[in-house]
Amino acid sequence: MGGTVAKVNISLDAELVVEAMVLAGIGSPQDAIEAVVRDYIARGHRTEARTELKDQQLRELDVKPQEPQG
Repeated sequence: MGGTVAKVNISLDAELVVEAMVLAGIGSPQDAIEAVVRDYIARGHRTEARTELKDQQLRELDVKPQEPQG
């Protein structure tokens, strides 16, 4: 990664941060929240990819000629 990344400062409830730190197994509040957010985004991208694949498979089924029934 090149260049400077813009940073944002936010305030969070301390209990949320401590819980994120414990669940992530990370002792730094900054690192723990960053890891949680990155994981959330990655999961979203994986879900989008699975949904797109399923939609594509369904479209392919709709396009295939139907076998005569009877």
